[in-house]
Amino acid sequence: MYVDSTQNRVGDDLDFANTVSWHDSSEKSQELLTSYEKLVNWSLHANILTKQQSLSLLKKAENQPSKAEEVLQQAIELREAIFQIFSLVSNDETPASKDLSIFNEALANAYGMMRIVPGENKFSLEFLNGEERLDGMLPPIVQSAIDILTSEKELSRVKKCEGYPCGWLFFDTSRNRSRRWCSMADCGNRAKAKRFYHNKK
Repeated sequence: MYVDSTQNRVGDDLDFANTVSWHDSSEKSQELLTSYEKLVNWSLHANILTKQQSLSLLKKAENQPSKAEEVLQQAIELREAIFQIFSLVSNDETPASKDLSIFNEALANAYGMMRIVPGENKFSLEFLNGEERLDGMLPPIVQSAIDILTSEKELSRVKKCEGYPCGWLFFDTSRNRSRRWCSMADCGNRAKAKRFYHNKK
């Protein structure tokens, strides 16, 4: 079975990078991908996997628990590399060679699971065997990151939330590129309340 890359939302890699709460704090950070099942469920929610593929992978994971755990750790390592790369790029800094090496290794593995197929008016990139390999959700994540990293327009919109220690990445779609927080209702309000408190003092 094929997994069509066009079904995935641009920015899935940023959502994936945000699967840690309070990413910038070693004390407060909370890992959201605490099991292979959580990884599969996130992939389903992100439209990377279909319901059928998710059920198939979870069934396979029951029979291969050590391999499933290995894929989970691989996914977390990739997630951290993506987070570090985009965090530095958003600050006009050069990513570390270690993170680029991890990402490039994932890229090499991902391209082994991709194929160009003809459509009605164009060709499309599709991912093979999404429900047959326990790591079938990783290639679409890698491709989504590649799409942004190789697009000057998209890359310039990537920002990191200023609400320490949030650390979440987001796309700034505001007209004048002035957005500072991942969410005005969360980190934005917290920053405003903190500023109001200090001004009152």
